[in-house]
Amino acid sequence: MKRYDLLKKIEKVLSNNLVICNIGIPSQELYEINDRPNYFYMLGSMGLASSIGLGLALSQKKNVVSIDGDGSILMNMNTLATIGNRAPNNFTLLIIDNESYGSTGDQKTFTSEKTSLKEVAIGSGCRKVIECEGKETANILSKAILDKNNSYIVIAKVKSGNKRVNPILLNPITIRDRFRKYIGLVSYLNKY
Repeated sequence: MKRYDLLKKIEKVLSNNLVICNIGIPSQELYEINDRPNYFYMLGSMGLASSIGLGLALSQKKNVVSIDGDGSILMNMNTLATIGNRAPNNFTLLIIDNESYGSTGDQKTFTSEKTSLKEVAIGSGCRKVIECEGKETANILSKAILDKNNSYIVIAKVKSGNKRVNPILLNPITIRDRFRKYIGLVSYLNKY
């Protein structure tokens, strides 16, 4: 299973949550599968989807899922220590580990060698860390989101390779504004 196929399988699980998606091709693939106003597509800032998602989860009660890649996590590994020490129970980090920098040409990452993101996350203080095959991800992600007592890191192992997709047709300001509007609506509905 490749990342695109994984995103198709988990899209229904994501649909009612706030989603921060990793830069480049992962965001383009999710956009093509099913664009939603509760999806914040990263168009820059490689390595920060997990940090932005964590900050969002700390600021409100709705479930937040950050979709990141192994390459991006390797560029910002200190986010795992922050998640391990500060993540609220409404935060789930999904790391799609294809052992490559998918958006820049599928160059191998260190997860293709000795580096285990699961061990790094556990060593950083994260307690609920699950590594699984891509085909198991939807079920595990669904259970993680439903668990109101813990934050989770789910590491989905998939094959490298990108699907040819079109660029996202929304500019960054439009993505930001519609996401803010959606969060405002969710916050309003949560009061009642």
